[in-house]
Amino acid sequence: MSYRSCCPVLFAAVLGLAGCVQYATVSETRPHFTPVRSTARAVIQFDDEISKTLDAVGKDPRKALGGYLACAEACAQELQHYPENEAARTAYNFAVARIFMTIQDGHLNPWTKPLSVPAAGGDFVLTHVSDPRPQYNPALYDFTPADQYDVKGTYVSERTVKDGLGAPLVAVGKDKRQDARAVYAMDRTYYGITALVRFEKGRRCVISFADPLATETVQFEGRTFPLAANFTVPLAVMLARENPKRMELARALRPEEYASSARVSRLQPYDPDKTVVLVIHGLVDSAATWAPMINYLRGDPFIRQHYQFWFFSYPSGYPYPYSAALLRHELDGIEKKFPLRHKMVVIGHSMGSLIAREMVTDSGDKLWLEIFGKPPAQTPLSPESRALFEDALIFRHRSEIGRVVFISGPHRGATMAIGWFGRLASSLIRVPGKILKAGPEVLRLMAKDPTALGIKRMPNSVDTLAPNNRFVKAINTVPITPGIPYHSIMGDRGKGGNKDHTPPVSTDGIVPYWSSHLDGAQSELIVPSNHSAHQNSLAWAEVRRILHLHLGQAGDR
Repeated sequence: MSYRSCCPVLFAAVLGLAGCVQYATVSETRPHFTPVRSTARAVIQFDDEISKTLDAVGKDPRKALGGYLACAEACAQELQHYPENEAARTAYNFAVARIFMTIQDGHLNPWTKPLSVPAAGGDFVLTHVSDPRPQYNPALYDFTPADQYDVKGTYVSERTVKDGLGAPLVAVGKDKRQDARAVYAMDRTYYGITALVRFEKGRRCVISFADPLATETVQFEGRTFPLAANFTVPLAVMLARENPKRMELARALRPEEYASSARVSRLQPYDPDKTVVLVIHGLVDSAATWAPMINYLRGDPFIRQHYQFWFFSYPSGYPYPYSAALLRHELDGIEKKFPLRHKMVVIGHSMGSLIAREMVTDSGDKLWLEIFGKPPAQTPLSPESRALFEDALIFRHRSEIGRVVFISGPHRGATMAIGWFGRLASSLIRVPGKILKAGPEVLRLMAKDPTALGIKRMPNSVDTLAPNNRFVKAINTVPITPGIPYHSIMGDRGKGGNKDHTPPVSTDGIVPYWSSHLDGAQSELIVPSNHSAHQNSLAWAEVRRILHLHLGQAGDR
């Protein structure tokens, strides 16, 4: 549970308000061309032409489109002879971006058939490179140049861009995907791509798209150029339009209503040659919380080349052993749809760390015995309750996971969960009917433990963060499976303190060091942060180091 996350709970409970910080806001603007000084004749001509073309926008879209194509063509010819000409490259990128601006604003359609575009010297014919894969049909998307967005917000305060050739675009699916859950994708596509326009004989102009997460360079006019990219704006557009923040509190307080949101989703097309990084958020949070870190990591060419990012999102009001069981089922499905060639790296924040820990643990019947006092076969549960608790208490480590990073993980609980605030928050969470139904017989059969958290109902997520919760106490008697490396990152607010229980204790404000620390970790880093250590730049750098380390030592690559 993050420091930022717990604030909405407090305000919702006491004042009926939610947090006001915006993850991302975007507004469209009309960019101005700033030419790079050059004596190149083609670029000087472009400077004159661009002013006239910009004036034509809104009056005659096809005429404007012809002007931008002529500008791009002149710059392409210049780059063929002088590939180092930065002025020509800058002008080309701007012209290609404006081609897409004009297509979008003028409701033009070069996707279903070639588009005739009037221009000085004869009409251009605008078309595109076709792709046999149905999901790559450009007619399914709206394309907006990244330079047309003014981006603000706490999750996109840092810009991750790459200089090169091409116009970075934001591709947004016109419709929600009908098969999103089946293919472990987001309901609507938000993706950053880079467009280029090539010129062939007969004034034929061909649009092509390149994925900056899949390729670093592009061939153009017989030359090799770095591919331009903007990794921040697509994330910002997704956050602003989907607004995941609006459901974070509701998913914690009424988890059953949002059961369908428990799923693994890919942030990019599946690539069997890339290692999966699976991120898991904490309490009163969503996958959006990882945007700053992912934005940073995508700035590293090595990580772009070797890793792909997925996330597990879930209603965070569930007791976390139940959420872990849901993740195991998701991973079973993924294995059938997208069998992984390389062991994935899992990164969990706060309660997400606890879910991640279960993925690398062999429980046997130890947890069952700790809670019920007798083996499963001797525990008289109904078939429904038995299936529910076997799923939550008896599990094996996931063989597809090769490394784990725990960030601000309350492995031994957080004392806040047993204080007045934690008890208040717990009382507001509605336990799902499936778990509630099992309550009477399970509570009756539980082994007596006077030191355990005393509640007369089935636990929810806040209860499973209490240091004296039965499951928390039991899971800490089960070691992480040998052979799977793990790392710890935790925050300290800078107030000092002791690493043991002796007051004052070192803490991030929510979880003390003694709870986050795990013996046997390959590395441990304390960063100057509150509980949101996963949004600290030093933590990002540590995760980057670990990802480089993982492939440097992994035996499967």
